[in-house]
Amino acid sequence: MIYPRKNIFIKTGMQLYVRRITARYFKEINFNEITLKKDKSILLIANHFSAWDTIVLYHINRVFFKKNFYAMILEETAVKEPFLKYAGGFSVNPGSKNVVESLNFAANLLNDPNNLVLIFPQGKLYSNMVAAVNFERGVFHILKKAINFQLIFAATFIENFDNLRPVANVHLKLESETNFKDIEALQQAYQQHYTQARQQQLQIVK
Repeated sequence: MIYPRKNIFIKTGMQLYVRRITARYFKEINFNEITLKKDKSILLIANHFSAWDTIVLYHINRVFFKKNFYAMILEETAVKEPFLKYAGGFSVNPGSKNVVESLNFAANLLNDPNNLVLIFPQGKLYSNMVAAVNFERGVFHILKKAINFQLIFAATFIENFDNLRPVANVHLKLESETNFKDIEALQQAYQQHYTQARQQQLQIVK
């Protein structure tokens, strides 16, 4: 497992970098504000469709959540892009013996109310407009082991319409339930949010 390595200078550089590229490549990044509990950490569950996913959500964390940012990434990505560990990235290798180590590490991060942990439960990239979002089982292990956290669903959609630069719309929902009986119940709850967000996106006309 590859662990995150925090460095204040690299963190500052990363924030400046994300601010610059999001301003350059996006016309807008929109999201709805939700009521947060400052004394609880955040488990952020999101759909995964491009290399922009983490950058957009990192930006939203900087301007809105304002937590210490961590993201679970595939080990092959962490090896290919070693700088990601300085931005809060930690690795998971599905199917390996140390996968539980990664899941336990994520759960332990959530015990600190200053932290946010981003998880893409689909496990790999899918189209931005798929109708159904299927979860790998690891995220349920994190939910069962973590304490004192708030669960937030994020559904992100990117459109260009008549713009050369795209617009990112991030639909956020604070989920009241965290004690799901199984992974299927968790997936169903996220699917409900994702479907509603997707329908809103499809109704946008420029």
